[in-house]
Amino acid sequence: MLGLIVSGRLVQTDFQQVGENQFLTTITDADNVNHIVVFLTGQMPLPDGYAGLVYFSWPDPNAPPNWQYLGHISNAKPSAIFKLSTLKKLHEMGDTTNYAFGTQQICHNAQIGVSIELISNVPPEQPQTNNYVTFGQKMLENLFNYVASFAQSQSQMLPNPSETYVPISTLQTWYTNFERRLISNPNFWKT
Repeated sequence: MLGLIVSGRLVQTDFQQVGENQFLTTITDADNVNHIVVFLTGQMPLPDGYAGLVYFSWPDPNAPPNWQYLGHISNAKPSAIFKLSTLKKLHEMGDTTNYAFGTQQICHNAQIGVSIELISNVPPEQPQTNNYVTFGQKMLENLFNYVASFAQSQSQMLPNPSETYVPISTLQTWYTNFERRLISNPNFWKT
């Protein structure tokens, strides 16, 4: 019923049933995977009123799988493309309590889990962030981190009449205001 395409690899249809409505498949060598497609094969539709909630778990040799919701598929939406390269790994998330598909043994490969549930259980889609907002936020973070790497306390500063110093708090305030304006109107900088 379910299929998976890992960019640059053969189609996988080897989902294993691990619960009444839960299915798993493994992606080997997942560190180099950027995109996947999860789809219904067409051999058997989902029951009316149901959807397949798609989850992903990064490999972590020191912990059981931690499931991150990607999206869903349904009879009306029989396939979906998911970008994995932006998902955080378990140690970056700091959450080790999400065991949606049980507490299997520690897994060194990534896994895709599909849970067949009522369509009313599908979480609302998050609006996609505008590319300008994403670019602006990354640029701001980069600038702030770069400038902050040169920060010194007042006692560490050596007097230099040719240098101008700006308090890091001024940069932090600018950063906060710019980010707020960018989120409320991604095109504000064009005027």
